[in-house]
Amino acid sequence: MALFKTIENLDEKENQDKLDSGVEKVKCLIIGSGPAGYTAAIYAARANLNPVLYEGLEPGGQLTTTTEVENFPGYPDGITGPAMMEDLKKQAQRFGTDVRFGIATASDLSKRPFKITIDNKKVVEAESVIIATGATAKYLGLESEKKFMGQGVSACATCDGFFYKGKDVAVVGGGDTAAEEATYLSGICNKVYLIVRKDYLRASKVMVERVMKTPNIEVLFEHVTKEIVGDMSGVTGVILTNAKGEEVKKDIHGFFVAIGHKPNSDIFKPYIDTDEVGYIITEGSSSKTKVDGVFACGDVMDPHYRQAITAAGSGCKAAIDAERFLGTQK
Repeated sequence: MALFKTIENLDEKENQDKLDSGVEKVKCLIIGSGPAGYTAAIYAARANLNPVLYEGLEPGGQLTTTTEVENFPGYPDGITGPAMMEDLKKQAQRFGTDVRFGIATASDLSKRPFKITIDNKKVVEAESVIIATGATAKYLGLESEKKFMGQGVSACATCDGFFYKGKDVAVVGGGDTAAEEATYLSGICNKVYLIVRKDYLRASKVMVERVMKTPNIEVLFEHVTKEIVGDMSGVTGVILTNAKGEEVKKDIHGFFVAIGHKPNSDIFKPYIDTDEVGYIITEGSSSKTKVDGVFACGDVMDPHYRQAITAAGSGCKAAIDAERFLGTQK
């Protein structure tokens, strides 16, 4: 009995020493708190992995900038993005997920246990890591853009296009993403202005042809967005500057920014594979990265769909992959 007590005391002392030195050990660490991270947490907690989740810089992810979500199953009357993220968070906590505020600022994935630095000071040693850090939409940087965020300004036509059914909208960008967004919106909206800074579209040939053949898409070459205007109801127009320096005003209700996304993967790049943009590359249809025990889900590894429901599904896969991985370890 004394021996067990001595060992117990030593274990407690060792753990306390690690905590005092800013190091903590966990079985499953989840980084990120959007649909992917919270879903991974729900599944990991139910599998008794005792997950610890750090919410990151933007708790709830990109959906916290969306007013109404109407295309997520289970909400027949729709729900706001922040409210849905709060529901997912509560569900994860209900099963025992330790949800914490903090930002992952560095990583060492060279060996297990993996080391993740939180807020540039605390180190968490994890037997498995699920990366769900998402991607950040690129914006123009206008003050009026920030002012009308969620009130007419959006970075996701698939998410928010429905709210502008039968109305005039604008899409800014010249690549495949912008062409795809404009084409999608053309089937919903009355008129789509595609604002292109250069005198040509950078999109692939097939997408350029599709845009040019769509009658209700008007491409405004060599136009730059100067300001988004609106009132208490939201966006009502956009002021552009053309190649001659003249101001052009278009009356619109929706302004969609489609100049790309930046995956939040920088701190993991020395250890795992990413594509040229920064999206994490996973093995086949799994969430496995090139490092055994490290998994990726959600927008940080998905350059194609970027939807809440697909992110949630990939979070489920990541938790199951982590559970199976840990089950093979001694």
